Amino acid sequence: MKPSLQLRISQQLTLTPQLQQAIRLLQLSTQDMHQEVARMLEENPMLEVADESATTIFQTEPRSSSTSTTSDESEPSRSDDRGDDRVADDFGADSFGNEPADWNTGGGAMRSTDDEDETYPEQAAEQASLRAHLHNQLTTSSLDDKDRHVVGMLIDALDENGYLAQDLEEMVAFLPAELEITLDDLETALVQLQHLDQPGLAARNLGECLALQLKALPEDTPERDLAIRLVCQHLDLVAAHDFAKIKRLLRCTDDELRAAQCLITDMNPKPGAEFGQSVADYVVPDVVVEKHRSKWHARLNVEAMPKLRVNQIYANILQQRGEKNSSQLATQLQEAKWLIKNLQQRFDTILRVAQAIVERQTNFFEHGEIGMRPLVLREIADELELHESTVSRSTTQKFMLTPRGIYEFKHFFGSGLATESGGTCSSTAIRELIKQLVNAEDQRKPLTDSRMSEILAQQGIVVARRTIAKYREALRILPVNLRKSL
Repeated sequence: MKPSLQLRISQQLTLTPQLQQAIRLLQLSTQDMHQEVARMLEENPMLEVADESATTIFQTEPRSSSTSTTSDESEPSRSDDRGDDRVADDFGADSFGNEPADWNTGGGAMRSTDDEDETYPEQAAEQASLRAHLHNQLTTSSLDDKDRHVVGMLIDALDENGYLAQDLEEMVAFLPAELEITLDDLETALVQLQHLDQPGLAARNLGECLALQLKALPEDTPERDLAIRLVCQHLDLVAAHDFAKIKRLLRCTDDELRAAQCLITDMNPKPGAEFGQSVADYVVPDVVVEKHRSKWHARLNVEAMPKLRVNQIYANILQQRGEKNSSQLATQLQEAKWLIKNLQQRFDTILRVAQAIVERQTNFFEHGEIGMRPLVLREIADELELHESTVSRSTTQKFMLTPRGIYEFKHFFGSGLATESGGTCSSTAIRELIKQLVNAEDQRKPLTDSRMSEILAQQGIVVARRTIAKYREALRILPVNLRKSL
């Protein structure tokens, strides 16, 4: 073929670094966003924390009209039949190419690290681990050196729940012969370890763990001996709630068995778990929901919003220096403006999505879980003229503080089931109905999944038995045979 030149006009979406930053900031949680802002503050000298006196969130001061560029000329038209183009429209992709019209931006409540008067919350004392706790007790015991050494070996062999999972005979086989430790030494050391001040530790199974805790109770405790026989001989029958067989084997009455069962349920099946080093997960709500004049409104949590602005000193230096000598500062200034604008876009989008959720879930705020209505991302996206992926990012790891507690945005979304009246009922409301039915049931004759399906059908909600079973398992509610009691 003969080579030729052709002129074509086409449209192509390009994810600029500014658009990528906007999408990433929207997807981050509040804590991750603050970490990202802290990193940018360290790397970019053009950014600084605004004064505490600043009260306006993202307040802008427009520059002269000769240097500003209107967004009407550069913003692409919105079209619902586009995919990624609509994502770009959500974040104003084309407007990032224009120089922002402001430098100084205030907002939020990120405290300055230079404030000497700033007070910090007291840190909780570190909790000792299970092994450290037992070794401390071992050092104060009256055992001789050899027994103390053997008990210390058993302490190191305990798992995180306080159980001794390894068999004593296997431990003897792996020990060096020069230590001269026999099986009798290990069994004696195990008894000594089990009689430390934490009953139930160093047990080899659940029955032994519960028995050790029951034996630590006063001897005159009602039905203590019966409870010990249950956990040592018939723990499987107790777990299966086979009370008829238990009464036949142990020849006890309902009152005696009920008292013994109460003692067993009061015991701790994992005595070593309380020494675990658990890390608390802190949630910072992005939005606060309040009721004003019989209407529910959402507002941004000012404490979660960083307070940033462009460093005025460096900005003045940049204006005074020539372009050739200040290219790096100019780049950092532009990056600072992009970050401030992207943060403003992030919080604006979160607030719009939160308000749309609040308007649709008013019954939830009034009546609780039972008032939840079906809601999908597409419904919010169509109303706000956003892409569905944008709504998904706005609801992931974003939390809402309400009078009923703190909820993730995702909590308010869910599928629905048809009712006989032609409407729909959300899966969240159905789960709440199941919880209410189980809480109000007769424990001697608990409701089966089929019976709960029939009760809901009488209320006009058609739910299959297998759906009831799925929701019940999601709520961690035991099946009917395990909920039965005396």
